[in-house]
Amino acid sequence: MSIKVIIEKCTGCTLCVKACPFGAIVIKDKKAVIDLHKCTLCGACVEACKFQAIEIDKKAPVCELPDIKDYKGIWVFIEQKKGKVQSVSYELLGKAQELSKKLKSDVSAVLIGNNLDDQLDELIARGADNIYLVEAPEIAEFQDEPYTNILVDLINKYKPEIVLCGATSIGRSLISRVAIKIKAGLTADCTGLDIDMEKKILLQTRPAFGGNIMATIISPNYRPQMATVRHKVMVPMEPDKKRKGKIIKESFDSSIYKSRTKLLDIIDEIESTVNLAEADIIVSGGRGMQAAENFKIIEDLAHVLGAAVGASRAAVDSGWIPYSHQVGQTGRTVASKIYIACGISGQIQHLVGMQSSKIIIAINKDPEAPIFKLATYGIVGDLFQVVPALTKEFKQVLNR
Repeated sequence: MSIKVIIEKCTGCTLCVKACPFGAIVIKDKKAVIDLHKCTLCGACVEACKFQAIEIDKKAPVCELPDIKDYKGIWVFIEQKKGKVQSVSYELLGKAQELSKKLKSDVSAVLIGNNLDDQLDELIARGADNIYLVEAPEIAEFQDEPYTNILVDLINKYKPEIVLCGATSIGRSLISRVAIKIKAGLTADCTGLDIDMEKKILLQTRPAFGGNIMATIISPNYRPQMATVRHKVMVPMEPDKKRKGKIIKESFDSSIYKSRTKLLDIIDEIESTVNLAEADIIVSGGRGMQAAENFKIIEDLAHVLGAAVGASRAAVDSGWIPYSHQVGQTGRTVASKIYIACGISGQIQHLVGMQSSKIIIAINKDPEAPIFKLATYGIVGDLFQVVPALTKEFKQVLNR
């Protein structure tokens, strides 16, 4: 929609000025002038003008869609830290291979850094048919601007149909910048990916409205279709050392590697407990823990099992345990081998973050708690009795 003043009809009577609720109209040289930055196209001035000197064009502007027929293949941005590929990249390669069979296309890895030759065979074994490799000392570690410039240039040159990236601190920082520069859609924090077999487009599923519903988002008219995917949601391929892949080395002018920021140092997080995202066993506590001091029984069980300590949002919001332990929609997504939920009712926001765990053990005194519908094993009882009993029994068994 647009609005304009028909100069030949305007008398400068000021009726439109008085009618405009947003102060968007002034009289200059006895003619009405509309400030389009203030105008909301409400139409009040059109109704007020006795001389029909203001007109709103209600025709929607024609949006020219890009030509997308030449876009082919699935790309995975490979996240590396200090020259080592991060596990989320292997998860995405596995999912990309699954999607590629439906699209009958190749899977390509995009690896940016320096001295990364020792990582290439593993990427191919884990699902990469092609590897686009960009190496230079200036880009050994991730920096927003040069990595964005490189990825944008590669996408414009090779035209991938789908680009996937981990929903990590690096991935979130990078891929949003890329999407803006190439004018593509981006779905963040996906927990599910699939292909619409009829339309051959990517179905991107993510929690919405605080995790109360799962929304499936599509981007049918623009390419590439882009998504960030949560860590520990997808399952990596079993490595196949017999797989063959193609290495495509790309180089750029040094100006591409320049950044307005300077990387001073990388300090690894020092954790006194097991890393939650990488843990094989997690013991989590929820609202049923009742108080911060009661998390000691959770920590005791975790210590015996060599497990990480998790928590629901309710426990974190109550101040019983730091946010770094939170599992769920607004916390960490985990896919442990064993997940023990103590005093957690099982709201969807929490389930989204741990439902990929292989074995889920729920301990809750409410037999109707939603967590039991998802649990592999359920114990209906008082966690203050059940958890210490489990700790004692495991300690005896493990010490034999």
